[in-house]
Amino acid sequence: MTEIRTSVPTPAEQFPESVPLTAEHLLTNRRIEPTGGWRRLVYQLSGGRIIPSESAAELERRTLIAQAQTPVASGHHRIAVMSLKGGVGKTTTTAALGNTLASLRGDRVIAIDANPDRGTLGIKVKSETAATIRTLLAEAPHIVRYADARAFTSQSSARLEVLASDTDPAVSEAFDAEDYRTVANLIERYYSICITDCGTGLLHGAMGATLELADQIVLVTMVAVDGASSAAATLDWLTAHGHGHLVKNAIVVLNAVEPKSHVDVDLLERHFAGRCRTVVRVPFDPHLKEGAEVDLARLRPTTRGAYLRLAAAAGQAFSQRQDRSK
Repeated sequence: MTEIRTSVPTPAEQFPESVPLTAEHLLTNRRIEPTGGWRRLVYQLSGGRIIPSESAAELERRTLIAQAQTPVASGHHRIAVMSLKGGVGKTTTTAALGNTLASLRGDRVIAIDANPDRGTLGIKVKSETAATIRTLLAEAPHIVRYADARAFTSQSSARLEVLASDTDPAVSEAFDAEDYRTVANLIERYYSICITDCGTGLLHGAMGATLELADQIVLVTMVAVDGASSAAATLDWLTAHGHGHLVKNAIVVLNAVEPKSHVDVDLLERHFAGRCRTVVRVPFDPHLKEGAEVDLARLRPTTRGAYLRLAAAAGQAFSQRQDRSK
């Protein structure tokens, strides 16, 4: 007699799931309303009943935003923005990256000016206080809560806080490694992300501590032969002095400080992509050329998109648990 065997269907075969059972898929009031273009028009003409599928560009933007919003696993993350050569847009990059992250996240983001003498980061945001990093150092023992620290910073419309340095070289004092460690340890208590605008060069007093404490670096270079050579030399120096891990995880910003250039940007990108984690191109933007406050709303869409890619690239490292004993 032939034995008849029957197979028992698995739970997946009994209840095939073609759509994820999430609030975003099941609740009609959770569907994302189009913000512009033809998708917005169709949505409005249909009385909100028809929501066309997102384009590839829109899906990419949502992915980038999600990466920029990555929670900081270690509780505090330090980004050092640096360059060997002046005039490449390092301070502007610091402000734009900070504004982009602060505008997308719910936690606190601060940018600090660690130039050894005169710094210009404070110019990139509307000033709310005459306090500087030097006055914060003098009052450090008395700062015991966030409100105390906030008294020393200015905040942009995007919620980025900036701790400025003295802009008058006649009254400024040198900012050294011990000063930076004191400020960094204080900032860690009240902010999730600290972006440091480093001084130009590699050998000034604060740079050793900045690199020692950094979780990642953003290396800024202009799209020019001398700028690219300086950036490559910076990577060589960092590797030779025990910071190879920062080089491997670095983000290189190719900053177009002029409207036109005859430099092969594709070749530059390939060179740095072979040495670092990510390369981001930032196009020329008239608003940034002004050298004043950085207002994301005044940037060209392509420039805002470039800084979003930079913020997303930085955010990809936020999930890594760093050794906070440094």
